[in-house]
Amino acid sequence: MPSHVRPTVVFSNVKDLLKWATVLAAFAVALSACAAIQNQNAMDTERLLAASGFQMRLADTPDKLDHLKTLTQRKLVPHQHEGKLYYVYADATSCQCIYIGNEQAYQRYQNLALQKEIAEEQRMAAEMNANASMNWGLWGPWGPWGPAGPW
Repeated sequence: MPSHVRPTVVFSNVKDLLKWATVLAAFAVALSACAAIQNQNAMDTERLLAASGFQMRLADTPDKLDHLKTLTQRKLVPHQHEGKLYYVYADATSCQCIYIGNEQAYQRYQNLALQKEIAEEQRMAAEMNANASMNWGLWGPWGPWGPAGPW
């Protein structure tokens, strides 16, 4: 095959084309779901950072945005500045901002993150207990689409 000829994908029938279209659509949905989860996690982290005393600075100039993109993204990273330890969280995608906090703000962040994790575990345990205590058999037979009824 000459080097200037591109290989082409030929679908032998409409079924193959539909199959591939379905696979590609499912892949696109999965990717967008992952991106949404990552953005939600970043927003949760940024709320905790702000509540902990971290200062947020917007990348409001092209130079600041360019520099922001060079930093480690969406992770708290320790940095030394003038002999003091600071923690930096950069987000060039969602907020196009940087959060900077000192050691005390970092300790408050750690405590708040732990409290949030404990609260989430307690909420999940309460949900599981509520689900386990529901006696579905007491309320009659259930079909594949929910309770049987006159409707």
